[in-house]
Amino acid sequence: MTVPVNILQNVQTYQKAELAWLLNSFVGINIANKKFKNFNDLTANLGDTVTFDTTPRYQSYAGLVITEQPSTQRVQSLVCSQAANVSAAYTDQQFILNVRDYMDRFGMAAVKELGTSIEGDILRNFISGVTVNDPQNSNFQGKQVNSGPFRFYGDGVTPINSFTQLAQSVANFEDFGAASHKMCAILPVANIPAIVGTGLNQFAMTRNNETAMSWELGKFANTDWYESNLLPTHVSGTIGNAAAPNNVMTVVSTNDPTGANVTTITFTEPTTGTDANAIKAGDLFQFNDGVSGKPNMRFLTFIGHQVSQQPVQFRAIADAATVGGTVTVQIQTINSVGLVWAQNANQNLNNAIQAGMTVTPLPSHRAGILMSGDQFYLAMPRLPDQSPFTTSNMTDPDSGASIRHYFGVQFGQNNRSYVRDCFWGSSLVAENSLRYAFPL
Repeated sequence: MTVPVNILQNVQTYQKAELAWLLNSFVGINIANKKFKNFNDLTANLGDTVTFDTTPRYQSYAGLVITEQPSTQRVQSLVCSQAANVSAAYTDQQFILNVRDYMDRFGMAAVKELGTSIEGDILRNFISGVTVNDPQNSNFQGKQVNSGPFRFYGDGVTPINSFTQLAQSVANFEDFGAASHKMCAILPVANIPAIVGTGLNQFAMTRNNETAMSWELGKFANTDWYESNLLPTHVSGTIGNAAAPNNVMTVVSTNDPTGANVTTITFTEPTTGTDANAIKAGDLFQFNDGVSGKPNMRFLTFIGHQVSQQPVQFRAIADAATVGGTVTVQIQTINSVGLVWAQNANQNLNNAIQAGMTVTPLPSHRAGILMSGDQFYLAMPRLPDQSPFTTSNMTDPDSGASIRHYFGVQFGQNNRSYVRDCFWGSSLVAENSLRYAFPL
């Protein structure tokens, strides 16, 4: 009697190929910074959260008489609490007659499904931060981690369909003063043909050759351009989706009249009704120019605090309802900071926010992203061995992506289970990112 060779024991062979496929097929997983790939092994790090430094901020003063100021370490958290698996079961007959020689196909299908779950989750950083669900930590049960951009390009109505528009978005991004190294962007795949069509008319042979790659538009404007079919859709609140002028909101007051850190703004809006879905977390807003008697609002540069050409924008970080036509919006720009006109290290406005100023939120849109500084973080810690079951837990040495494979047999039940699973968390630094708003 010939005993069939159980080639499932050679799981590393499959795992290595599947891990490579995962990295080559999902742009977010591929390009994310995985410096925290095994943060659980860091000295003195306990639990499912790791904090990392973001750019410190100072303020300069005129003259030689010094004004001492504190040195504040700015930190952001990455919570590793997301998990997914793809498992399958086979009888011995199925295994030896059908499955054994088809494991590469099964493996590719399983990793496509698993990779889509990971990719779809981490790309949600581009609209309102990821939602973490950690049953071991009451602080992170169904809670959104507010990473991701507060600035944006596009109005959610006008198509973004040319290299000229993309170049303008990069110029806006740089004008604010974001990190200018390792700039990259991910755009919705369905919007690529129109953009490529405008570029192929230009004599740019290297860039045109690169457009043939699977999810790469090429490089221009100091930026690497990618595409994805998994970018998220942001569904705006009813005010953002209303027709003008019912989408124009008027400032009533702020929570901080000193301007040291405005984190909530109260508005009126024209419908004067009551609406539980008026504002949704992740909604984006821009102060309007040309309001009678009010100055135009402009951002100060992130470094240097000089007036830029960029209109002031911000993001809602929580749902808000209107009551009698009034709504109070929780806002955020950089991590833990709102809008600031007081003279301090976080100052980002050229003028004080005044009653009577108006803002307009964006309608629902498909999100793209422009980011820099390699500050889109993904952690995929290695999961423990499933002994006594055969286990392989391989981490890609270059990228840090990790998937666990294990299988086992139920004694006397003619059933063998095969599992692929992983564990991850992600975060995106706000000041080094910008959301594209593509019309739906």
